[in-house]
Amino acid sequence: MSSDVEIKRVETTNGGEYTIMVEGSARPAVLTWQRREKDGTPVRLVDHTFTPPEARGQGLAGKLVEAIVADAREHGFRIAPQCPYVVSAFARHPEWVDVKA
Repeated sequence: MSSDVEIKRVETTNGGEYTIMVEGSARPAVLTWQRREKDGTPVRLVDHTFTPPEARGQGLAGKLVEAIVADAREHGFRIAPQCPYVVSAFARHPEWVDVKA
């Protein structure tokens, strides 16, 4: 899997998603989040990740999590992992503690 994947970010009033188109699949890899606030700080509650079966094992879900972590650092929001994949990703990356809600 190339490290140069295009991640599309979509933000709405209540939340948003990060997606990677998967060649040969009708569905993209996706990470979804809901807008929250904690103690006056914007929080993105990450509630779901999905990778199409034909693209699993290529690191796409990890790239989506890395993208939201990078955005949190750049834009000053925190991340509340709820999706089991994201919870375990944060456990594997203690260096992300600075953006964890």
